Amino acid sequence: MNTVRVVNVRHRFGSTIALDGAEFDLAPGITGLLGPNGAGKTTLLRCLATVLAPDGGDLEVLGFDPLLPTERTEIRRRLGYMPQEAGFYKSFTTFEFLDYLAILKEMVDRTARHAEVRRVLGAVGLTERSTAKIRKLSGGMKRRLLLAQALLGEPQLLILDEPTAGLDPEQRFRFREMISQFAAERIVLLSTHQTEDVSAICDTVVVLNGGRVTFRGTPRQLIDIADGHVWLADQRPPTAHITWRTAEGRFRAVGDPPPGAEMIAPTIEDGYLLLVGAAAIETERVA
Repeated sequence: MNTVRVVNVRHRFGSTIALDGAEFDLAPGITGLLGPNGAGKTTLLRCLATVLAPDGGDLEVLGFDPLLPTERTEIRRRLGYMPQEAGFYKSFTTFEFLDYLAILKEMVDRTARHAEVRRVLGAVGLTERSTAKIRKLSGGMKRRLLLAQALLGEPQLLILDEPTAGLDPEQRFRFREMISQFAAERIVLLSTHQTEDVSAICDTVVVLNGGRVTFRGTPRQLIDIADGHVWLADQRPPTAHITWRTAEGRFRAVGDPPPGAEMIAPTIEDGYLLLVGAAAIETERVA
């Protein structure tokens, strides 16, 4: 079964509630996961990636129960996971690192395995760095190497935690192109703070806030939340939830417009900011 079900999933770390009854389904295609810092996004991804067991609720990943050891192994055989942070064997070359992980993924045929390692190196633009030691890579290259290991074996479910952090604009465009092609018959869950990435490539958006899902829909539906709530002004509007000075010297405001305001078309970021509220907005801006 090529779906993922999250039903009333809960998890806490001591007195801190990370997930508080999260619920949604995933189907083939790209789903963007948005939420302010501390919303529970990484905890949720770790539960889906079988790294962490939830305290309560039900998970079904590709038809398997991650709480059952034998079924958890089946999930891992079909899973690609890119964590937000990961440890590296820094004395390894990029090729050696990926080859080692491919062995752990049960790719036993050496010729086929090496071909697969070369494929994912090429997919993330690291072919020319195949003999470079990991310790000599830039931060952006290490992010691309993490993405490469997640792509090994063309997994049915790809879970990505902040995959475009540290990438330059050209690399981000390449990422969008690659993931769009990859997701034709597979499930991709993309957690990010980059709303433009979600707007560009995601079929579905899930917003997590306070450990709960507060929105699930299309990018267009998230944009529509801000319809009639975004305007331009010559002075900083006191009624705006959030406002900033544009390069032209005017103020772009999101919130409750005054009568006669010069309304403009909203973006996905506007809908998201209205949805998560002022406190979460401040957390996001500081991050």
